[in-house]
Amino acid sequence: MSRITRATLGACFALGAPCASFSAAAADAGNAFNPKISLILNGQYAHYSSDAEADVPGHVLGPETEFAPQGFSVGETELAIESNIDDQFHGWATVALENEDGETVVALEEAYINTLALPQGLALKFGRFFSDVGYQNHQHAHAWEFADAPLVYRAFLGNQLKDDGLQLRWLAPTDLFLELGAEALRGDGFPAGDNGEHDVGAWTAFAHVGGDIGASSSWRVGLWHFDGKSSDRRSGEDIETGFSGKSRISGLDLVYKWAPNGNANLRNLVLQAEVMRRSESGTVVSDPDGAADSSAYDGDQLGWYVQGVYQFMPRWRAGLRYDRLSASNDVSNPVAGTSLETLANDGEDPQRVSAMLDFSNSEFSRIRLQFNRDESRGGSDTDNQLLVQYIYSLGAHPAHQF
Repeated sequence: MSRITRATLGACFALGAPCASFSAAAADAGNAFNPKISLILNGQYAHYSSDAEADVPGHVLGPETEFAPQGFSVGETELAIESNIDDQFHGWATVALENEDGETVVALEEAYINTLALPQGLALKFGRFFSDVGYQNHQHAHAWEFADAPLVYRAFLGNQLKDDGLQLRWLAPTDLFLELGAEALRGDGFPAGDNGEHDVGAWTAFAHVGGDIGASSSWRVGLWHFDGKSSDRRSGEDIETGFSGKSRISGLDLVYKWAPNGNANLRNLVLQAEVMRRSESGTVVSDPDGAADSSAYDGDQLGWYVQGVYQFMPRWRAGLRYDRLSASNDVSNPVAGTSLETLANDGEDPQRVSAMLDFSNSEFSRIRLQFNRDESRGGSDTDNQLLVQYIYSLGAHPAHQF
């Protein structure tokens, strides 16, 4: 296998072909400093058989983890601008527009600078960005293989870990793809939050190794760790919940892609799995009625998912996913009717099975039908969920990473 350069890896689009098939993309110079502008239109129809709250036993969810509204709704509209700034730097910015309670909310999702010419395989990224922990975390929602995030991402990372900070990567000069990296973060992104006076409120470290298997297959394995602290991490639930303490997550991810002779246009297969373990210790305050009930809290939680997506003919793909969570939490004061009771209720083992079918008329459009049998609320409360999603891209959108 020829050496996989950083530029080539970044051009590996998530359609199933091995990285070697995209070696020509390394020569793309970013349109000679002219900015690429794209707009992603994302919307859905959702139907749920249960109207119960979207709680997950043993876990207190972060902000922006609620379900899509029942019926028709417009999801996140994403405006992205990217370009080489000069021969040393590349810039990227993404603005997200969402509808919240009938009002349009504009949020700066990402805004960062990449270096282009550091020596010895080094690269820096600084600004606001999606962390490179895990495999799916760095992907924008429109690039996900399913309409919603895996349960473990929803419970542990608030769907996605995003923060302000600095990332350093090193690409080893070896035939086997080997990449090491670390991030120093402000610590405002869930599962950290409100870092107070700390200069660095969270940090991550990760390692990626991968390569090609002949002309038809490629693989990548990732190992990572997150360490963050909070002085008052706020929940996104209706019940106001604050957490002060430390949160540590370790994860392992595995991705395998196959396409006949590297040609992903006709058929391809993507197999993907991730497992995460989170340990938290500190104090939780739940204040649904002004009582400000508090409790010491030590939590040990495990989550994982496995999924496969197969393009069985041009434009058509089908996929299956299975999610599962478990928790072993010690809550000293599990006040009934509060999030403290939710944390203490850790014997339910939430799970979900998802099936999807999507059609892509081109690389710029996709319509997806998805069904979830969601047992994440625990007990006998099973929610049958039907999702119909559309994703359309206007303008020049760069290829996604492997």
